Amino acid sequence: MQTDPSGLDRFDRAILAVLAAEGRVSITELARRIGLSKSPTQARLRRLEEAGVVRGYRAIVDPIRLGLDHVAFVEVKLSDTGEQALAAFNAAVTGIAEIEQAHLIAGNFDYLLKVRTADMRAYRRVLAERISTLPGVASTSTYVAMEAVKEDGLGDVT
Repeated sequence: MQTDPSGLDRFDRAILAVLAAEGRVSITELARRIGLSKSPTQARLRRLEEAGVVRGYRAIVDPIRLGLDHVAFVEVKLSDTGEQALAAFNAAVTGIAEIEQAHLIAGNFDYLLKVRTADMRAYRRVLAERISTLPGVASTSTYVAMEAVKEDGLGDVT
């Protein structure tokens, strides 16, 4: 059985692909879909969970149906990019519910944030009261998304 550099074989990747598409699948159905019996499938899944490859299970909530259809991407430039400044920014950004994603970027700015709110008024409030006051923020630039063309999670794990 050949493995890739991550140590995952084709059965592990098949488990991950099924779970990424349908996290509530039973062990029996998961085993059937990947072509193994129930016990080895359950052991592999437990190993993937313990290794942190599978970090958890959750419902995928449709933000549009919750009235959260305004998406903005925000470039953030910091006044200081030392390790302490980055750590302070990272810790503070986790406390803002409207920020769905935050990525440290190698480029002309320091962070790219994905921010989801109900509308432009709510976004402006979050930007002024929360994002602009984060530790070390020197400037921001906003790009408003007009349509989500692709917005699923993991992609192809097989």
